[in-house]
Amino acid sequence: MGWITEDLIRRNAEHNDCVIFSLEELSLHQQEIERLEHIDRWCRHLKILYLQNNLIGKIENVSKLKELEYLNLALNNIEKIENLEGCEELTKLDLTINFIGELSSIKSLQHNIHLKELFLMGNPCADFDGYRQFVVATLQQLKWLDGKEIERSERIQALQNFPVIEQQIREQEKAYFLKRAKDKEEAQRKLQEEHEKEAEESHPGSGGRCSSSLENHEYLRAPEMQDGEQNKKKLADGEDDLEFWNKPSLFTPESRLETLRHVEKQRKDQEKLREKKKKAKPPRTLITEDGKALNVNEPKLDFSLKDDEKRNQIILDLAVYRCMDTSLIDVDVQPTYVRVTVKGKPFQLVLPAEVKPDSSSAKRSQTTGHLVICMPKVGEVITSGQQTSKPVKCTPDSSQEQASKRSKQIEKLEVDPSKHSFPDVANIVQGETRTPRRVRSEPKIIPSEEDLDFEDNPDVPPLI
Repeated sequence: MGWITEDLIRRNAEHNDCVIFSLEELSLHQQEIERLEHIDRWCRHLKILYLQNNLIGKIENVSKLKELEYLNLALNNIEKIENLEGCEELTKLDLTINFIGELSSIKSLQHNIHLKELFLMGNPCADFDGYRQFVVATLQQLKWLDGKEIERSERIQALQNFPVIEQQIREQEKAYFLKRAKDKEEAQRKLQEEHEKEAEESHPGSGGRCSSSLENHEYLRAPEMQDGEQNKKKLADGEDDLEFWNKPSLFTPESRLETLRHVEKQRKDQEKLREKKKKAKPPRTLITEDGKALNVNEPKLDFSLKDDEKRNQIILDLAVYRCMDTSLIDVDVQPTYVRVTVKGKPFQLVLPAEVKPDSSSAKRSQTTGHLVICMPKVGEVITSGQQTSKPVKCTPDSSQEQASKRSKQIEKLEVDPSKHSFPDVANIVQGETRTPRRVRSEPKIIPSEEDLDFEDNPDVPPLI
């Protein structure tokens, strides 16, 4: 059920910058409003007021709207026209499809001298014999009735026959009041039966099961039994719903309220069912009982896993939403798997090789929003692409001996006197035949017997 609140009026006053005091037009249709209130205090300057398709049962709290020109109360539960004398500028009144059976109540509109249009079709009073003539004769300021213009000849004839028509209307109103009283009693009886039925279901006697004990021991039943009972309950609810809509009902305010209560009950039952499903949903299994990690992609994100052999690492590229805040992402790298929690939903992937969690890094792209996780493999060193040579181990004694030998040798420049002391100009340019240059093989360094940890690697160049 809806109520007229200040927040509701402000939300429907966006065209007036949400200012309600100076509001001139207000639309509150289809809000399930039961009572007309507060508007005459909050919106004194209203000129147009739309309240159609609600559950308003009485016209009230609008008498202070002196500037009101158009009032739409179609499709409501109004049974009597009243409390509109204060609306001095009222020119159009729409009461289509209500429950007005007291046609004589239109006499209260005689004070609204500016009233030109009136709509009463769809009401029980519109089926009375002499309905139109009675309204035309009673409200002489009217120009239009139910969308049809009132001609001068029609008004003269209605005024001439008014005493007879008024007597007929009075008799038909009495018959309607008797029928209406019976409808109210029947509706009250049905409502009481429904309340008793709901009370029996919520507090069953000795023959039934207690609902509270059923809820307390619900976890002891197998899931198959619970699903079966839920399906049976759904079928029963569906049958009850079909029976309700196929059942003939009277056109009364009580029937409209009953329909609304039924729809509201269905909505609440569906909400309870959804909440039960959410509570009964088992948690996502990420690690099995035997310790095996599972592949899980609950956030349903695209990803790519790359084994970078050049840098000896595994790279995971996860397509996280670009506009998502990084604080909603949690990364957990383990030796055999990686887990990323995105807005509470886990993404877990088993890795093809064991990695180092402490050396792993996670970065996020500022353009695409993707999350890139680099995880180095265990037992291998990440390099920049260049191979590093292993150093050759040598004992300090052998290095000292080689240095002392080189220091004792004396290098001398030898000159052969048999050669000319001046250069041979004729042999400066050599011919095409060239003698191959002999390359002396470098002496191999033989490790000493004392170096037991020495390993001869042929790829390592010898020391000079």
